[in-house]
Amino acid sequence: MSFTPADKQRAAHITTWVSVVVNLILVILQIVVGFWAKSQSLIADGLHSLSDLLADFVVLFVNRFSHADPDQRHPYGHARFETAASLFLGTILLVAGLGMLWSAAQKIQHPETIAEVHVAALWVALFTLAAKEILFRYMLRIAKQVQSNMLIANAWHARSDAASSLVVAAGIAGNLAGYTFLDPLAAALVGFMIARTGGKFAWHALSDLMDQSVDDNTVQTIEQTLAATSGVLGVHDLRTRKMGDQALVDAHILVNGKISVSEGHRIAALARQRVKQQCPTVLDVLVHIDPEDDEGSPACLQLPDRSEIEALLHAHLGDDAAQVELLLHYLAGQVSVVLMLPATMTPTDEPRLSALVAALKNNNGVAEVICQRREW
Repeated sequence: MSFTPADKQRAAHITTWVSVVVNLILVILQIVVGFWAKSQSLIADGLHSLSDLLADFVVLFVNRFSHADPDQRHPYGHARFETAASLFLGTILLVAGLGMLWSAAQKIQHPETIAEVHVAALWVALFTLAAKEILFRYMLRIAKQVQSNMLIANAWHARSDAASSLVVAAGIAGNLAGYTFLDPLAAALVGFMIARTGGKFAWHALSDLMDQSVDDNTVQTIEQTLAATSGVLGVHDLRTRKMGDQALVDAHILVNGKISVSEGHRIAALARQRVKQQCPTVLDVLVHIDPEDDEGSPACLQLPDRSEIEALLHAHLGDDAAQVELLLHYLAGQVSVVLMLPATMTPTDEPRLSALVAALKNNNGVAEVICQRREW
């Protein structure tokens, strides 16, 4: 089942506002109780929740613009707003995590400054753990339904919060048991987990911004779909790059080198349509038509072009050149010239035509000249 950009936008809006409400409650509860109960790990977890709250507002902001229609300055749409948001979220987490690690390390180096926490901190930590695990499961279910990488990343963000809350609860319990250093140690572990998660998200987003290819299975599906299109003889130079949750594709397809331009265009249009139908995440497909496998064939760029051959036609036939239909085939490093003659002109009774054929054959790069009488 495929989902439209509007479905993804609606899902992002609802789940993000649920996350905002949950995180707002937890931020107030964790920071207030953390200071009152003298728990560094609970305060650290509260700051983590605060970073989540900020991240949620970033998602809401980006979600408003990432699904906007293409415009003159953004002809491929605005999907990369999501990638930029993921990079921003990852950076926030990385910086916050490193800050927590530094603060906890300072406490551990001076154990005399570590106070015994109040039992209320443990209850808040357990409540936070339950709330964020429930939030994670809810967000992940919705994200998978609409197939949004950004929402999946945000859901796992909530899971990392739940894991950090578990560590915090263990640290507070250890502090209450007389091992006071466990509270700042838990804060340090939370900081490490946050920094690791942030670095991972930031790196994946950065890779997408650097035109990372889609996964191998999707590439294989695209190649098979192109190759199975009627009229396609081969596929090469297939390239993909991510555009948010979508992908851009360009490929070279091999067709019969002697078909018409219009037939080649139809094959390309059909191939593009089939790929977009088979792979809903593909935003657009640029198809390049090849009359032969140009990976190993000689280049045809140095061969005489149409204007040069038309000049020979006019030089030998004068005004009658307008009656001759010219067809050129650039294949295997040579050009074949096909002259479609009107019914009133034949090679045997027109010396001018014979001279033209001779001149064409003497032209470097012309492999053959074929004269065909056009019957009406």
